Amino acid sequence: MGTKKLDSDVEFIKALSELLRANDLTEIEVRREYGENDTIDVRVGRSIQAVAVAPAAPLAVAAAAAAAPVAAATPSDDPADLPGAVTSPMVGTIYLSAEPGKPPFVSVGDKVSEGDTILIIEAMKTMNQIPAPASGTVKRILVEDGGTAEFGTPLVIIG
Repeated sequence: MGTKKLDSDVEFIKALSELLRANDLTEIEVRREYGENDTIDVRVGRSIQAVAVAPAAPLAVAAAAAAAPVAAATPSDDPADLPGAVTSPMVGTIYLSAEPGKPPFVSVGDKVSEGDTILIIEAMKTMNQIPAPASGTVKRILVEDGGTAEFGTPLVIIG
């Protein structure tokens, strides 16, 4: 690959990164074609941390809340916050089995070992096996076969 082409690709990727920031996107995926059998596939992504900001409470309400007994913390409604949540490392299509008609990699109640394949995510026509990050029992499967995943989508709960 020539230096001129490499420099052009680096500038192209920098421009995509800037588009990502400027338009508040989490991912851009493009294919740049130079000619027959000469292409580059580029995926640029970033994660965004959401910060919840509560409105300021009047002093009387704040004082009454401080005097009230402390209630047990309510569990988050976000499955990604649950202990044992396995989240998607990429964007793609989810497959729960190796091929149509075959049994799923895991079912609720199955015991898995660290590294066992729990599902596949297809990204850019590549099948990516998603391994169990730890040993345990599959408590919940949060996605459907053929569904899509984004970065950080909770997939499975292993406890």
